[in-house]
Amino acid sequence: MRRWRLVAAAALTVAAATAVTITALPASAETAAFTVVSSWSNGYQGEVAVRNNTASTINTWRVELTLPAGTTIANSWNATSSASGSTYTFTPAGHNGTIAAGASTTFGFVANGTGRPTACTINGASCGGTTTPPSSQPPSSTPPSSGTPVGINGQLRVCGVNLCNQYGKAIQLRGMSTHGLQWFAKCYNSASLDALAGDWQADLLRIAMYVQESGYETNPSGFTSQVNNLVDQAEARGLYAVIDFHTLTPGDPTYNLDRAKTFFQSVSARNAAKKNVIYEIANEPNGVSWATIKNYAEQVIPVIRANDPDAVIIVGTRGWSSLGVSDGSSSAEIIANPVRAQNIMYAFHFYAASHKDNYRAEVQKAAASLPLFVSEFGTVSATGGGAVDLSSSTAWIDLLDQLKISYANWTYSDAGEGSAAFRSGTCNGSTYAGTGVLSESGAFVRSRIRTADNFPTS
Repeated sequence: MRRWRLVAAAALTVAAATAVTITALPASAETAAFTVVSSWSNGYQGEVAVRNNTASTINTWRVELTLPAGTTIANSWNATSSASGSTYTFTPAGHNGTIAAGASTTFGFVANGTGRPTACTINGASCGGTTTPPSSQPPSSTPPSSGTPVGINGQLRVCGVNLCNQYGKAIQLRGMSTHGLQWFAKCYNSASLDALAGDWQADLLRIAMYVQESGYETNPSGFTSQVNNLVDQAEARGLYAVIDFHTLTPGDPTYNLDRAKTFFQSVSARNAAKKNVIYEIANEPNGVSWATIKNYAEQVIPVIRANDPDAVIIVGTRGWSSLGVSDGSSSAEIIANPVRAQNIMYAFHFYAASHKDNYRAEVQKAAASLPLFVSEFGTVSATGGGAVDLSSSTAWIDLLDQLKISYANWTYSDAGEGSAAFRSGTCNGSTYAGTGVLSESGAFVRSRIRTADNFPTS
């Protein structure tokens, strides 16, 4: 059921925290503002915004950053870089050299080492300023406005087979899943998340943190920080955040049991006071029995509950979270032997061009007995690619709407696959709203998500 989703570009291991602008040029010239987007124990992710404050278009720019001894730049994007000693020079990548009057562009980089720039110039003029590292403490929680999904529904819970809001009423959440954070971090910025909340009118963001495939196991603290930042970004926009421990290969979740306990202890302690967090503890178990998955869940759930007794937890199911159908089984094994825990739901994943009537029939049957959450689905084949199957996708979403089953679509990215919501190259720019930047899949899913929510309060 699962596709191999590795991109050809170099994998970047980055992590996010509160952004802090720390240097800028005087007004009335081209300016450059350096921001620490994220930091971890032995590095950080930086971003530089180049703005044209003149009255005329500029056709090129050059930013030079000098770093202290022991800090180097490992990777960069949206710029061409070169190094001379400890000074790094950044020039346009090609698509972002021309900047209209009053407009701006950005580029980013990953630094090995913790030293911030000691000197900065743009087009030969000094940037000046001093650096301030971002706080390692979680930002204070700001309640979302009353009209947002979180503002209306508050703390969620499972009631019967439904996901229910703070008023005990059954609701359906609709939204998007990120792609792997190690590959597509640049797709998850203020502009794209504003578009998801405002233009798409989504209810949730699923944060897909791969464990293997150059993910969490390579930098646990960095990826944990990145997940926490996206939880905060979702909260600020009134969106629910599904923290997805994205296990895929190997398919036995117990392989990552110790990592899962460490990760969920950290994120549940940090985010326990938030109302917008849902935990997904194993993305797509495969090649193992339901008994193995259940045993894993019953060891991880208490770790979360020790910190966060109220949050909804999603448990993966057999056969790539197909309720066992892809393994020739069915939901009957779960109904006969459910996880011994409260306030949990069971994951179901589908890809519309590959999974059709027999999968839909199983969901319809299982939904009468089990609380289901479609934490990932695609409009294309199980490879993540191929043509969009509009007929099957429509049948699926109609069924989920009918049953009030929440869903997240794969994937809110510009990956080179049919499931990507954005056209290739979109994440190199700054425009995410509207249909002009969307793929066929993105345009279809956006149109379904934008239909009015039904969030009863009485």
